[in-house]
Amino acid sequence: MHSSRTTAMLALAAGIACASPSSGYAQGASRPLVIARNMDLNSLDPHRSFCDTCQIYNSTVYETLLTLDTNNKLVPLLAASWEASADQTKFTFKLDPKAKFSDGSPVEAKDVKWSWERLKNLKGSAAFLAENITQIDTPDPQTVVVTVAAPNSEFLNIVSAPYMAVVNSKVASANGAMAAADAATKDNAEGWFLQNSPGSGPYVLTSYSPNNELRLKRNAQYWRSAPAIEDVVFRQVKDAVAQAQMLESGTADIAMQIDPDTAKTIRSKDVTVQTVPSYNFIYLALSPGAKGNKVKMTKEVREAISLGLNRKEILEFTLGKEGQLISAPIPLGFPGGSGFPEEPYDPAKAKDQLAKANAGNLELDAAFPNLNAYGVDLSLLMQKVQQELSKINVKVNLQPMTFSNWREQVSGNGIPLTAVFYAPDYFGSAQYVEYFGMMPGSPWAKRAGAANDPSVINPRESELLKKALASGGEEAATIYHEIGLEMIKDKVILPLVSPNLILAYNKGVKGVRYSACCNLPIAEISR
Repeated sequence: MHSSRTTAMLALAAGIACASPSSGYAQGASRPLVIARNMDLNSLDPHRSFCDTCQIYNSTVYETLLTLDTNNKLVPLLAASWEASADQTKFTFKLDPKAKFSDGSPVEAKDVKWSWERLKNLKGSAAFLAENITQIDTPDPQTVVVTVAAPNSEFLNIVSAPYMAVVNSKVASANGAMAAADAATKDNAEGWFLQNSPGSGPYVLTSYSPNNELRLKRNAQYWRSAPAIEDVVFRQVKDAVAQAQMLESGTADIAMQIDPDTAKTIRSKDVTVQTVPSYNFIYLALSPGAKGNKVKMTKEVREAISLGLNRKEILEFTLGKEGQLISAPIPLGFPGGSGFPEEPYDPAKAKDQLAKANAGNLELDAAFPNLNAYGVDLSLLMQKVQQELSKINVKVNLQPMTFSNWREQVSGNGIPLTAVFYAPDYFGSAQYVEYFGMMPGSPWAKRAGAANDPSVINPRESELLKKALASGGEEAATIYHEIGLEMIKDKVILPLVSPNLILAYNKGVKGVRYSACCNLPIAEISR
């Protein structure tokens, strides 16, 4: 999930009041599972959605051909079997003949083809997952053959992303959904998806009230083992303290955005608080080509700024012991993402380097989204960065703003220094290279101002990525590690911290876990 998955700044609404014990829920197994979270939903249309809550919703009411097990290994879902060509350009899937949609109709190859073509042609935020698909053949109702434009050893992992959801094409088409090349302008089904979920997942949509709640019920037609919980309710609760209060009072079963400080205040013996490493991280970014730069931001200047950051103090200030330092923009635990050297802190060398570059009293405008990401308040983080860089005589002008304004500015004239966050869209390292790598046309090469300063482009990263995608397994992981070292050397993306994830839930709730593909696998939960 990139920074374009905004942390929605929604109102607290009626969350706590609606969840009171007197609301009439029966006790025991029939009582709804209540999840308190700040819902960042941008859409309930699986091919338009792009957010953390979207991952949970999509993987609960829809299904993909493959999914991940607890060890991040691919396992069957709608596909009973699959194979890849030796050159990683053709992928064949055999669908499970038992698979059926919530209306009882079979899941067929035509539905997969239609769904993936729709994802690509709607051109939404997640369309990049399907953009390299050049052809989808359906030789029979149970067989899907996909051809991609260039070797891609991560395609099977991409298939497990919840945005690759398979939709009942007949039902969705009858209600305005389209998969044709002009779907981006002609498809008018988004409103219909707010009330309907034509999927094959373990749950179906009951109702959605924006800024308030999302309700799901067990899919009576589900073709695999039925989930243990009958009804699931997501309550819109923005504040971590309010989420914790709901947990302690018993009006919520799971709270999803408890920060480390709030977790320490939970005293109830009925609440389990579990801390696990996450794949999310917070990073700074420098833009050598930003129009607001007051001096030329050469590689030497960027290295000096990095040397002036006391990352251990930043970690302690933002997360204490509830997080890890991260050096390269590939998460710890992803292929090639471990074993990078710690970034050095050397303020004396930083000052010397700035002086040699005629940037002894550097001034940087730092616009950033004014929000809390994974327990890190970006405003407080940037105040700490401002304090750290002042020690090497770099003046930082803080400019907090809404996420939409930030996105417009960073994609327009660029921002000399910014801070933002990233979470994965699927389990695979190519997405980080494609997003953060200084390669022609990549999002961060554009934001770094490659058009104004072509020196930021690193041709080695493009070469290595091509090699990684043509290989696989340990060989690919080794290459991704090499690319990570190159991205560290670029000194454009400066990763800082990877926050731990706090899972807080009622002790009677079982099966709560964090997943790289689906965030929170609802169907595994029981009481």
